[in-house]
Amino acid sequence: MSLGSRIATWWRAVSERDEVDRQVKEEFEFHIESYVEDLMRSGVPREQALRQARAELGSLAAGREKCRAAWGSRLMDELWADLRYALRMLGRSPGFAAIAVGSLALGIGVNTVIFTAAQHMLLDRLAVPHPEQLRLLWWTEPHLGVVESMWGWFDDLPGGGQTSTSFSYPVYQQLRKQSSAMESLFAFKPLDRQTVTVDGHPEAVEAEMVSGNYYSSLGVRPQLGRGIQESDDGSPGSGPVVVISDRFWMKEFARSANVIGKTILVNVTPMTIVGVNPRGFTGAYSAQGTPDIFLPFSMQPIVVPGNFTGSASSSLLTNIDEWWVLVMGRMKPGLSDRTAVASLNVLLDAAVRATMPMNRDSQIPKLLMTDGSRGQNPAAEGLAKPISVLLGLGGFVLLLACANLANLLLARASARRREMSVRLALGAGRWRILRQMMTESLLLSLLGGIAGLMLAYAVRNAIPRMMSDSWAPPAFSARFDWRIFGFAAGVSIVTGLIFGLAPAWEATRVQVSSGLKDSAQTASHRRRGLAGKTIVVIEVALSMLLVVGAGLFVQTLIQLEHARLGFRPDNLLLFELQPPQTRYRDAANIPLYRQLEQKLSAIPGIQSVALTGLPLIDGNVMIHTFISEGQQRKPEGNPVVLSNDVGESFFSTYRIPIVAGRGFNASDTETSRKVAVVNESLAKKYFPRLNPIGRTFETGFHEPVRIEIVGVCGDAKYDRVRKDPEPTYYAPYWQNKHGVQQATFALATRLDAKTLAPTLRQAVQSVDRNLPVLDVRTQDEQIAASMQHERVFANLTAAFGALALILACIGIYGIMAWTVSRRTLEIGIRIAVGAPSEQVQAMVLREAAWMTSLGVAAGVGGALALGRVVASLLYGLKAWDPATFAGSATMLILVALGASWIPARRAAGVDPIRALRHE
Repeated sequence: MSLGSRIATWWRAVSERDEVDRQVKEEFEFHIESYVEDLMRSGVPREQALRQARAELGSLAAGREKCRAAWGSRLMDELWADLRYALRMLGRSPGFAAIAVGSLALGIGVNTVIFTAAQHMLLDRLAVPHPEQLRLLWWTEPHLGVVESMWGWFDDLPGGGQTSTSFSYPVYQQLRKQSSAMESLFAFKPLDRQTVTVDGHPEAVEAEMVSGNYYSSLGVRPQLGRGIQESDDGSPGSGPVVVISDRFWMKEFARSANVIGKTILVNVTPMTIVGVNPRGFTGAYSAQGTPDIFLPFSMQPIVVPGNFTGSASSSLLTNIDEWWVLVMGRMKPGLSDRTAVASLNVLLDAAVRATMPMNRDSQIPKLLMTDGSRGQNPAAEGLAKPISVLLGLGGFVLLLACANLANLLLARASARRREMSVRLALGAGRWRILRQMMTESLLLSLLGGIAGLMLAYAVRNAIPRMMSDSWAPPAFSARFDWRIFGFAAGVSIVTGLIFGLAPAWEATRVQVSSGLKDSAQTASHRRRGLAGKTIVVIEVALSMLLVVGAGLFVQTLIQLEHARLGFRPDNLLLFELQPPQTRYRDAANIPLYRQLEQKLSAIPGIQSVALTGLPLIDGNVMIHTFISEGQQRKPEGNPVVLSNDVGESFFSTYRIPIVAGRGFNASDTETSRKVAVVNESLAKKYFPRLNPIGRTFETGFHEPVRIEIVGVCGDAKYDRVRKDPEPTYYAPYWQNKHGVQQATFALATRLDAKTLAPTLRQAVQSVDRNLPVLDVRTQDEQIAASMQHERVFANLTAAFGALALILACIGIYGIMAWTVSRRTLEIGIRIAVGAPSEQVQAMVLREAAWMTSLGVAAGVGGALALGRVVASLLYGLKAWDPATFAGSATMLILVALGASWIPARRAAGVDPIRALRHE
């Protein structure tokens, strides 16, 4: 018989079992009847002939088994029988099944939820054809490089120099024209908060500027209309068109097909909608978030003039100094990354020399490539380590659940030793027993996996909500796909193997003769007791690690919430404005802000109004060079400090004290001498043992400005709560000749944000109806948003710690209850010979205490190792914080004593007569 025929026969025997059994039965009965007729023709009576035929040909059951063995379906029959038997055994112990499935559901569910968030933030690829072919270009340069100004992501290198993913537009054009190493090179640039007006209603949206070959290179076809084309990306202003996202289409136009050709205002510039992107397309920058509009680079000088760095030029398309464009390419089939990088480096060298002024010491950047299938993926840099730590801690929770179940199954296997002896006596092999026990374990793990998957689905958006701003919708929505189901299935199977192996192995070691005796297996009990206690020690060690981790992260959150900020955040309401540069270019926005300050100050219930270029504790800062009086600029680099453009009432509104000199007043005008207030950290660093009042400093990258210090204020945290106050100066926003492109208004008021928000919008739109009010929130909410990661860690690890304590409690109770039941005779004898009940109770508690102590000692070592891993995530305490370790150990010992109290009381109450009679 050929292999194909064998497989077909096996499949038919498995999938059509009843039909095949019927045919086997009919054929067997036919052979029996034929043989009977042959015997009857030779003179044998029918009854005798029937008995002889059945004796010689065998029974129907035996014949059926032989046939199924020949077809290869016997193993499936046995597995099916094992599964049915496992279901019956679990049905006989519903309490055990509920505890087992519930424990696994919690462990698997927790890990699935974390993996769901991790795969979205770190693993999701761009929704384009063949994303694995995409490469993102980036570069590094030494300290004396040619790149001085960047708009976008960059980082300093440890040995000096910098790295970035931004290129100047002229350099990009040179690379694209001359590159033969890539199938295509295209450019894009994400834009935050562009004002779009639809039917007279302004709102702020995310946007992305793209090159004319963007859609064709990515292989993306809009679901309606067309994408950005080469003809749209010619000379400046030649492409007043946009492609909108599916979400924006639904929100603003209710999916109307008439949207194509409709005109909207983008930063007060009329633009025509020419296409609607497919659902799920997130652009090339990241797989998280979706830009609402896409526009060609040709519209940059008109829609987004300037570069936010102080350059006087409105066009970045011809600017050779500003590096701001992200460049991505699609690899040619069969071409290696090394070959492409070598070719592109030659082109970059030529492009830089052709577009930028060079001197003898100039260093040209070195071009590199990285995987572009996830875009720049900015979330990966900040979240990779925290997500890895959470997955590790979630794995410990699951391992703890496995240890707990292994302990319960060991006790269950000990109670079923007579059953296993009977099965062995009837001819079952030890492999058959092992397979049966592993089937039961895998059934439990799969049931736990299904329950865990359902639990994970129910709470799938818990982490996105915790990572979202309270004034904004969730950062993302967790999506269940085949990877989530595969992860849950894989974890379930591995879990079943882990916790089921030891009990299954223990079941195969039962001796047939001794297992059938009433007083059998004393040695087995001892082995079981030692194995169970070892597992309990492991459980306590894991619990110690998780409880210490929870304590460290909860303490970190508490320390952050009570950190000294240097200002008063209570009763402060914030909102943002981003006037379109097409209407408010450079200093043209200063009269707008002054008018808005007056309008807002007149609203009843508002005590004071302060403008600030960047809100405090927002994660963003402005940096400027700082050359104190008497110092000279250095070609190799100058010191930098933080800065902020603020209003006259900034210090009083935020209640930051002026410790020397004065704040800003009416004498500080646009035409008067430029002034600043510096914080104490700057005064101490740059003017040690000197009075800084009246002294000057020079600042500015492109256009140096001389500023006089008129006051010193107290240190206030600017960037994040985690960071100590850094040297900072504050300047009046109306003295900035380039204006403030994006402003935050801080209002001192006791009114509720929801109540006040409509009034704020009316006040703003009474000045300019095309200005949307953005992100209305309190300063406390702003601070809370800056601690999202810490709050996620604290909440999840606290849940892990609580679950660890519950599982450890169950494990300790189970082993102590089993120990007391197995030592009933010994305890009865002790009491009979005069041992007081207190002594018996202390004996049980002492045993629980030494197991817990061993586990705590082992857990301390693991917790110290964990502390070294998470040290950078902590704040205000050491990774080996004595209070956290001591508190965790005390809590575990108390939990252990509490869990063993009931078994200890039961042991102390044993009746010696009944114990001896029972034995």
